[in-house]
Amino acid sequence: MKLSALPSGWKLFGLLAVLTLVMTALILAAQPLGSDGLRSAIRATARSSFALFLLTFLASSLAILVPGEMTRRLVRERRYLGLAFAFSHTVHGVLIYQYAQQFPALFWAGRTVTSSLPGSVGYLFILLLTLTSFKAPMRLLGSLAWKRLHSTGTWVIALVFCLSFYKRIPMGIWYVLAFSTMFAAIALKLTAKLAVRRRRATAMSS
Repeated sequence: MKLSALPSGWKLFGLLAVLTLVMTALILAAQPLGSDGLRSAIRATARSSFALFLLTFLASSLAILVPGEMTRRLVRERRYLGLAFAFSHTVHGVLIYQYAQQFPALFWAGRTVTSSLPGSVGYLFILLLTLTSFKAPMRLLGSLAWKRLHSTGTWVIALVFCLSFYKRIPMGIWYVLAFSTMFAAIALKLTAKLAVRRRRATAMSS
């Protein structure tokens, strides 16, 4: 299938949002009673959110390091991938809230308000980035402030993912893989930034 045949813009967002909801509904339907269904859905939406965030986080870096039709398409769709990430993580948050309401003893076992702080900060930045992904808030902020907010926000969310996976490494191999992937993504992002600086320095000196 050609890339041009794939959905783009709001159609891409809609498709990803529907897939997230269908996945969540199927998991909950397969385990309708007890806490297992909610916990499975929470894990699944964490993974879908992580995958969508990685695509958003690395889009421009991949376009710099591996230029091509695919990476240029990622950059064009970055806004909608980011909104799909926000949607997936909102579903994830709703599931966590539902789990905490239905099974408070299980939810708070080994958890404190302090340990929940990084995740709360992450959600705050997700909200800010989502609200400022539309034209009116972008104009109100101005170009420079918008760029700073989105740069800071994406890095904060990346570090929250990294910390969350690192803390859970003793719980299973998935978290080792997820932490390694996030760490590698951060390294790739920094490599792309360095490549841009070197190109600019070369252009200025020539």
